[in-house]
Parts: sequence; C-alpha cells; structure tokens
Amino acid sequence: MTRGLEPTEEYDGSIVVRLLDDQSGTERVRCPSYEDAIAVVKEHHRSVTVAKIVDRDGDIVFTSAGMDIDDWETEWEHAKRRLSVDVEEYDCPYDNIACVADDHCIQCQIDAVQEQY
Repeated sequence: MTRGLEPTEEYDGSIVVRLLDDQSGTERVRCPSYEDAIAVVKEHHRSVTVAKIVDRDGDIVFTSAGMDIDDWETEWEHAKRRLSVDVEEYDCPYDNIACVADDHCIQCQIDAVQEQY
C-alpha cells in the first residue's frame, strides 16, 4: 500500500544510550528502561568521549559532557517519586506553603488538637 515508500526509522518505544567516541565513532544501545540506560552509562561513561541518554521521544535527557550520572540519577528518582505521589489539595488558613493535606503545619496541628476538646 505504501508503493515503495517504507519508513526510514522504526519506533520501538525504547530508550537509547548513545556512546560517542572520537576514535571508534558512535554506538547506540537500546534499553527497555531508564534503570537499564543508567547502568549502561555508568558502565561506559569513563571509556567514551560522551555518553547520552535519549528518551522515547528522541529528546536528549542526559549528557555526560555537562552532567554527572549519579547526580542525574538522583534527580530522576526524585522526579519519578513526585509523579507517583497523589496528594489531595489542602488550603492552609495560615497561608503556609509547606502545609499539605498529609503533613499539616504546626498551627493547623494545634487547631486540630483544640477541636478535639
């Protein structure tokens, strides 16, 4: 049906680690998860010129030229945790921005104790 016009690239949903070396060129390693991609970078980042992690949309999310893989991994884990946390909204009467539904500020905790008596 395409009359000879086949797609030039295929999308398999994987994350790609690009290992760029001045002598040997570029190696692409497909990874099914960020955990695997991080492990590949940690294994190879000292032996190549630059290691990059490319997300499923083709965006470069990590490059060893400007970032440390351990720092990036920590930030990625924090971002992943933030996305998985579902916190209900809470409007603190004292306008304390740190006061949330499951961790009230001191004033709200005092109010809750006073309401019990």
